[in-house]
Amino acid sequence: MSREEFTSSITAGPAFGRNAGSAATSCATEQLPGSVPGSISESVIREARFPEGFLWGAATASYQVEGAWDEDGKGESIWDRFAHTPGKVRGGVTGDVACDQYHLYPQDIALAKQLNLKSYRFSISWPRIQPAGIGAPNLKGIDHYSRFADTLLDAGIRPWCTMYHWDLPQALEDRGGWPNRDLAGYFADYAGILAKHLGDRITVWAPFNMPWAIAYMGYAVGAFRPAAPVSPTF
Repeated sequence: MSREEFTSSITAGPAFGRNAGSAATSCATEQLPGSVPGSISESVIREARFPEGFLWGAATASYQVEGAWDEDGKGESIWDRFAHTPGKVRGGVTGDVACDQYHLYPQDIALAKQLNLKSYRFSISWPRIQPAGIGAPNLKGIDHYSRFADTLLDAGIRPWCTMYHWDLPQALEDRGGWPNRDLAGYFADYAGILAKHLGDRITVWAPFNMPWAIAYMGYAVGAFRPAAPVSPTF
């Protein structure tokens, strides 16, 4: 599939149209006739309770917080390439260090425990596991996330893993990125590595964070990484 065909396929549906928001609003109005914002009575609000077993938590993305962008065998991601390209990011800031969670995660998790968080959704950096996006896993990367999961469990916090939060290995983008159908197989291999090494402790998985943003914002309009807009052909 070419980039043009990929872009056409994700922009053709009505969900991506200019009036998608108004359509959704109209649908919601039809389902709840007569409802207006703020119409719920104060007594109902006062009686509202979170369901039994509700877990308070937090969420991050690997590029947002980890830093250590080229340590312990990690490969380059599309975010690394983008942020390191002069003129792409205001002020030339990067995620090279970020919150330094790669080194400071024990302290971070201790703070989360103090806040009484019971769940933490973090993402795994694909190029930290497979520097080129394919092949044998980088065992130092596996070891990091293994220790990370153990520390969360020891703190009484459920590890919730996002397999892909936008930091594609740059080597796979060089092969065509997500429009390349071979990436489905590469991603399956990557997911299998995570399941093999971490599945005994991580039981909740999110394959992708916001796939619409990956497809439309990344490849159709080029506002997100890899910032590679393609003119659709209809």
